[in-house]
Amino acid sequence: MRIAIVTGTVIATAKDEKLLGKKLLLLREADSLGRPIPFPGPGDGLFVAVDAVNAGKGELVVVTEGSSARKTGVSESLPVDSIVVAIIDSLEVEGKVTWRKSE
Repeated sequence: MRIAIVTGTVIATAKDEKLLGKKLLLLREADSLGRPIPFPGPGDGLFVAVDAVNAGKGELVVVTEGSSARKTGVSESLPVDSIVVAIIDSLEVEGKVTWRKSE
């Protein structure tokens, strides 16, 4: 699993029928302070994941990838390799809160 920031949504009218009705989010990996991680190399480091928790733009989320991404109630048997499984309320690293969701 990894931490990411929701940067937007992906609208795709032509897609596999198993993805019909599924919300697709555009994500960027984040660090333990809730900041976007600069992407080294070509491209911008963005990736797409199915949303299982109704996350919104700007939220910090937990993403599960690979074969585990197809083991949730939302994604079982879907053609996906990443899914948002949690919205983060706070991060604690070595006993110190490094990030907290604003109310």
